[in-house]
Amino acid sequence: MNHNRFLEYIKPYISLTSEEEKFLMTKVVVRNYLKNQYIVQQGDVCKSANFIISGCTKTFYIDLEGNEHVVMFSVEDWWASDLGSFITQAPADFNVQCLENTQLIQFSYENLEELYVQIPKLERLFRKIIERAFVASQKRIIRNFSLDAKERYLIFKNTYPKIDKRVPQYLIASYLGITKEFFSKIKSQLVQKE
Repeated sequence: MNHNRFLEYIKPYISLTSEEEKFLMTKVVVRNYLKNQYIVQQGDVCKSANFIISGCTKTFYIDLEGNEHVVMFSVEDWWASDLGSFITQAPADFNVQCLENTQLIQFSYENLEELYVQIPKLERLFRKIIERAFVASQKRIIRNFSLDAKERYLIFKNTYPKIDKRVPQYLIASYLGITKEFFSKIKSQLVQKE
Protein backbone atom coordinates (compact mmCIF):
# COMPACT_ATOMS: atom_id res chain seq x y z
CA MET A 1 0.00 0.00 0.00
CA ASN A 2 2.77 2.48 0.89
CA HIS A 3 4.47 1.84 -2.43
CA ASN A 4 1.25 2.42 -4.36
CA ARG A 5 1.17 6.10 -3.42
CA PHE A 6 4.63 6.59 -4.90
CA LEU A 7 3.82 4.53 -8.01
CA GLU A 8 0.72 6.70 -8.59
CA TYR A 9 2.82 9.83 -8.10
CA ILE A 10 5.25 8.92 -10.88
CA LYS A 11 2.63 7.94 -13.49
CA PRO A 12 2.23 11.45 -14.98
CA TYR A 13 6.00 11.53 -15.57
CA ILE A 14 6.95 8.05 -16.76
CA SER A 15 5.46 4.65 -17.49
CA LEU A 16 7.06 1.61 -15.86
CA THR A 17 6.55 -2.06 -16.67
CA SER A 18 5.49 -4.30 -13.79
CA GLU A 19 9.04 -5.74 -13.73
CA GLU A 20 10.50 -2.22 -13.48
CA GLU A 21 8.06 -1.35 -10.68
CA LYS A 22 9.08 -4.47 -8.75
CA PHE A 23 12.77 -3.70 -9.18
CA LEU A 24 12.24 -0.07 -8.17
CA MET A 25 10.50 -1.13 -4.97
CA THR A 26 13.41 -3.42 -4.02
CA LYS A 27 15.61 -0.29 -3.92
CA VAL A 28 13.55 1.79 -1.50
CA VAL A 29 12.97 1.72 2.24
CA VAL A 30 9.72 2.73 3.94
CA ARG A 31 10.55 4.48 7.20
CA ASN A 32 8.46 6.00 9.97
CA TYR A 33 9.56 9.07 11.93
CA LEU A 34 7.96 10.52 15.03
CA LYS A 35 6.94 14.16 15.44
CA ASN A 36 10.04 16.30 16.12
CA GLN A 37 12.48 13.66 14.81
CA TYR A 38 15.11 14.82 12.35
CA ILE A 39 15.46 13.23 8.91
CA VAL A 40 18.54 15.35 8.15
CA GLN A 41 20.63 17.53 10.45
CA GLN A 42 22.73 20.51 9.44
CA GLY A 43 26.36 19.40 9.10
CA ASP A 44 25.54 15.72 8.45
CA VAL A 45 25.50 14.25 4.94
CA CYS A 46 21.97 13.75 3.59
CA LYS A 47 21.88 10.01 2.89
CA SER A 48 18.48 9.74 1.21
CA ALA A 49 15.94 11.38 -1.07
CA ASN A 50 12.68 11.25 0.88
CA PHE A 51 9.18 11.02 -0.59
CA ILE A 52 6.43 11.75 1.95
CA ILE A 53 3.65 9.18 2.12
CA SER A 54 2.02 10.80 5.15
CA GLY A 55 2.95 13.58 7.53
CA CYS A 56 4.55 17.01 7.38
CA THR A 57 8.14 18.28 7.61
CA LYS A 58 9.96 21.60 7.74
CA THR A 59 13.30 22.32 6.12
CA PHE A 60 15.23 25.03 7.92
CA TYR A 61 18.60 26.61 8.54
CA ILE A 62 19.99 27.76 11.90
CA ASP A 63 22.23 30.81 11.60
CA LEU A 64 25.28 31.64 13.73
CA GLU A 65 23.09 33.50 16.26
CA GLY A 66 20.89 30.42 16.68
CA ASN A 67 17.92 31.83 14.74
CA GLU A 68 15.81 29.39 12.76
CA HIS A 69 14.96 30.23 9.14
CA VAL A 70 12.28 28.00 7.57
CA VAL A 71 12.81 27.55 3.84
CA MET A 72 10.23 24.88 3.02
CA PHE A 73 7.38 22.73 4.29
CA SER A 74 6.61 19.33 2.78
CA VAL A 75 3.46 17.22 2.99
CA GLU A 76 2.08 14.12 1.26
CA ASP A 77 3.44 13.51 -2.26
CA TRP A 78 6.26 16.02 -1.74
CA TRP A 79 9.96 15.52 -1.20
CA ALA A 80 11.92 16.41 1.94
CA SER A 81 15.72 16.37 1.77
CA ASP A 82 18.73 18.64 1.66
CA LEU A 83 19.06 18.20 -2.09
CA GLY A 84 22.47 19.88 -2.35
CA SER A 85 23.91 17.59 0.31
CA PHE A 86 22.27 14.52 -1.23
CA ILE A 87 23.59 15.22 -4.73
CA THR A 88 27.13 16.13 -3.64
CA GLN A 89 27.28 13.85 -0.58
CA ALA A 90 28.72 16.84 1.31
CA PRO A 91 27.56 18.15 4.74
CA ALA A 92 23.99 19.47 4.79
CA ASP A 93 23.21 23.18 5.01
CA PHE A 94 19.68 22.44 6.19
CA ASN A 95 17.80 20.48 8.81
CA VAL A 96 14.69 18.49 7.91
CA GLN A 97 12.46 17.85 10.91
CA CYS A 98 9.06 16.17 11.22
CA LEU A 99 6.20 18.41 12.36
CA GLU A 100 3.91 15.37 12.56
CA ASN A 101 4.46 11.63 12.67
CA THR A 102 5.72 11.06 9.14
CA GLN A 103 6.09 8.06 6.84
CA LEU A 104 8.58 8.24 3.98
CA ILE A 105 9.82 6.25 1.03
CA GLN A 106 13.59 6.70 1.04
CA PHE A 107 16.06 6.32 -1.81
CA SER A 108 19.70 6.01 -0.78
CA TYR A 109 22.23 7.78 -2.99
CA GLU A 110 23.75 4.44 -4.09
CA ASN A 111 20.39 2.84 -4.86
CA LEU A 112 19.22 5.85 -6.84
CA GLU A 113 22.39 5.78 -8.94
CA GLU A 114 21.82 2.06 -9.57
CA LEU A 115 18.19 2.72 -10.54
CA TYR A 116 19.31 5.33 -13.09
CA VAL A 117 21.47 2.65 -14.76
CA GLN A 118 18.88 -0.16 -14.58
CA ILE A 119 15.81 1.97 -15.43
CA PRO A 120 17.11 5.02 -17.38
CA LYS A 121 13.66 6.67 -17.57
CA LEU A 122 13.91 7.29 -13.81
CA GLU A 123 16.49 9.95 -14.61
CA ARG A 124 13.74 11.78 -16.52
CA LEU A 125 11.44 11.49 -13.49
CA PHE A 126 13.97 12.98 -11.11
CA ARG A 127 15.00 15.65 -13.63
CA LYS A 128 11.37 16.77 -13.88
CA ILE A 129 11.02 16.81 -10.08
CA ILE A 130 14.18 18.89 -9.69
CA GLU A 131 13.09 21.27 -12.47
CA ARG A 132 9.79 21.91 -10.68
CA ALA A 133 11.59 22.49 -7.38
CA PHE A 134 14.01 24.91 -9.04
CA VAL A 135 11.20 26.93 -10.64
CA ALA A 136 9.30 27.11 -7.33
CA SER A 137 12.46 28.27 -5.58
CA GLN A 138 13.09 31.01 -8.13
CA LYS A 139 9.48 32.23 -7.90
CA ARG A 140 9.81 32.39 -4.14
CA ILE A 141 13.00 34.48 -4.41
CA ILE A 142 11.22 36.94 -6.74
CA ARG A 143 8.23 37.18 -4.36
CA ASN A 144 10.57 37.85 -1.42
CA PHE A 145 12.18 40.73 -3.32
CA SER A 146 9.07 42.26 -4.84
CA LEU A 147 6.09 41.67 -2.53
CA ASP A 148 5.31 42.82 0.98
CA ALA A 149 4.70 40.33 3.80
CA LYS A 150 0.91 40.41 3.51
CA GLU A 151 1.02 39.66 -0.23
CA ARG A 152 3.52 36.83 0.37
CA TYR A 153 1.26 35.34 3.04
CA LEU A 154 -1.83 35.50 0.81
CA ILE A 155 0.05 33.70 -1.97
CA PHE A 156 1.29 31.08 0.53
CA LYS A 157 -2.22 30.60 1.97
CA ASN A 158 -3.82 30.25 -1.48
CA THR A 159 -1.07 28.06 -2.94
CA TYR A 160 -0.71 25.76 0.08
CA PRO A 161 -4.05 25.74 1.95
CA LYS A 162 -3.34 22.33 3.52
CA ILE A 163 -0.02 23.53 4.92
CA ASP A 164 -1.46 26.80 6.28
CA LYS A 165 -3.87 24.79 8.45
CA ARG A 166 -1.32 22.18 9.62
CA VAL A 167 1.73 24.26 10.50
CA PRO A 168 2.15 26.45 13.61
CA GLN A 169 1.81 30.16 12.84
CA TYR A 170 5.29 31.07 14.15
CA LEU A 171 6.82 28.70 11.56
CA ILE A 172 4.83 30.32 8.75
CA ALA A 173 6.13 33.68 9.99
CA SER A 174 9.69 32.33 9.77
CA TYR A 175 9.01 31.02 6.25
CA LEU A 176 7.74 34.48 5.25
CA GLY A 177 10.81 36.12 6.83
CA ILE A 178 8.87 38.14 9.42
CA THR A 179 8.41 38.11 13.19
CA LYS A 180 5.53 36.16 14.68
CA GLU A 181 4.18 39.44 16.14
CA PHE A 182 4.08 41.08 12.69
CA PHE A 183 2.50 37.94 11.23
CA SER A 184 -0.19 38.05 13.92
CA LYS A 185 -0.89 41.69 12.99
CA ILE A 186 -1.25 40.73 9.29
CA LYS A 187 -3.66 37.92 10.15
CA SER A 188 -5.83 40.17 12.32
CA GLN A 189 -5.98 42.77 9.51
CA LEU A 190 -7.14 40.05 7.10
CA VAL A 191 -9.81 38.83 9.55
CA GLN A 192 -11.14 42.39 9.94
CA LYS A 193 -11.54 42.68 6.15
CA GLU A 194 -13.62 39.50 5.91
